Amino acid sequence: MYAKSMLLLPFLIIAPLILTSPLMAQEVVTPLISKDLAGVSGKEIEMYTVDFPPSYSSPVHRHNAQVFLYVLEGSIVTQVKGGKEITLMPGQSYYEDPHDIHTVSRNASNTKPAKFLVFLVKEKGAPSLVLEK
Repeated sequence: MYAKSMLLLPFLIIAPLILTSPLMAQEVVTPLISKDLAGVSGKEIEMYTVDFPPSYSSPVHRHNAQVFLYVLEGSIVTQVKGGKEITLMPGQSYYEDPHDIHTVSRNASNTKPAKFLVFLVKEKGAPSLVLEK
């Protein structure tokens, strides 16, 4: 049993280093507010910023919420299943329906970061993001 544990140990130590490697840049989500929606039982709002490093692309996902997005810096490419791919620039906004599957969500630039503000109206306690298979 000791030998098996020692075999797993290198993986457990190396895995976090791989996940945080600068070669595998990830999006940064910064929560701003989460609050019950006054006058609407069972609903809440959530607002956060998202920073996409250059060339970053998020996996296919859905929000199960009313999603309002506003681009602050850089540009992003977005598409929902059945819709057209569009590029959004600073000052432009976008809406996603609770049933939309977000098939494309990426930084349009290979050299500059992008940042956007997200505002959600969702069921209280529901996850903000659900990965699709």
